[in-house]
This record gives sequence, structure tokens and C-alpha cells, in this order.
Amino acid sequence: MLIHRRWRLVLSLLMAAAFVVPAVAQQPPAPAEPATSAPAAPAPPKPKPKPKPKPAANPEAAAPAPAAKPLAAAVAGGVQPKLLGQYGDWGAYTATPGGKKICFAIAKPASSTTVPPGRPRNPSYMFISTRPADKVANEVSIIIGYPFKPTTEATAEVGSTSFALYTQQDGAWIKNAAEEAHMIEAMRAGQSAVVKGVSAKGTQSTDTFTLRGLSQALDRTGQECKAAP
Repeated sequence: MLIHRRWRLVLSLLMAAAFVVPAVAQQPPAPAEPATSAPAAPAPPKPKPKPKPKPAANPEAAAPAPAAKPLAAAVAGGVQPKLLGQYGDWGAYTATPGGKKICFAIAKPASSTTVPPGRPRNPSYMFISTRPADKVANEVSIIIGYPFKPTTEATAEVGSTSFALYTQQDGAWIKNAAEEAHMIEAMRAGQSAVVKGVSAKGTQSTDTFTLRGLSQALDRTGQECKAAP
């Protein structure tokens, strides 16, 4: 669990860099709009001097979406990932945060619903990482886009099999580490993974990730990063 705490911030930075920076680099600035493709920022937002903040900003979000400057600074600090390949809905990346090489496959959900319906929250992601320095291969992490209800579990359903996930802030990991290889195997052969959780405010969420291209993305990250035995 300590390793997961340490890696939660790194995951957020890597996801921000993977999904936001390429878009910023390729497109001219657009009129101000909610950043629906950026995950929660690791640092608190800058307070505005006078204007009163607008109500209904995002009650379920873990933190406001990151601004371009702080994100660029994080990327400039050596966190920017390199795209190894896009396979269906999954991107394969490598990066070297803190001098330690990691490889990861990442995807956004194909669909997301909440009960009550229409509750706003930050985007969610599924992230499968290999960290040779930590002797970790294919660790499944989910960033859900809101703080989970404390002491509650989430679930990931792949086909007819349900895997229990323990939660911490806006992150979730498989509860029984011995089942992780089985989960990866099921995902390689499956069509979708359905993640369900409950926010600190009691909102129930369901995120459906399609698994098209996952096997190829994991094969590519496995070639690039091999965890030590």
C-alpha cells in the first residue's frame, strides 16, 4: 500500500502528460472550456484574487483539472512519456520518472454512468504498469476521477469474473495480489472490464473499458520493460 501511495502522484502526472501534452502541442489554444480529458491535478489550484468561483464546479472531482503551465513544468521535469504504439483503445508508453524506467498501457472508459445520473467528475483511466526497478509486472491501477468513499471496496468485472479492488483516495488496486495475473489473463481474452465504485458523496459509478488492443499493448510494454525475476 505504501508503494501505491507513492505511485499515485506519478500516475496522475504520467496520465496528464500522455493525454494532455500531445493535444496541447498539436492544436492552437481554444476558448476556455472545461478540460474533460485531463485527470485530477496533484497540486491545489491557485486562489483567484477577486471573482467569486462559479458554483457547481465539480462536486465529485478529486481535484481541479491541471492548467497548461504546471503540466508543462511536470513534463519538463522528466515525466513526459514516449508513445510506443496505439493498439485499438489502448496506448503503450514508456517513461522515466525519478530516473526509474516504467512502461504502461493506458485507456479511458468507452462509457461512464453515475447514480444519481449526470454527476460530474474528473475523467477515469485504467493503467497497467511494469516497473523493473520494483520487480513489478502488469500491475492494474484505476484512477476513478473522484475520492472513493473511505473503507469501501470497488469491483472490476471481466466477463463472468468479479475482482475486488481496495480503494484509496481516487485510486483502486486489486485487493488480492495473487489474483492479478488471473485478472490480466481474463482481460487479454475478454471484451470489456466494468469498474464499479462509490464516491465519498455516495454517488455510484460504472465505467466500462473496452479491451480491444490490450493484448498488443501489453506485449509491447513487456518487450520494452522486463521486470526482474
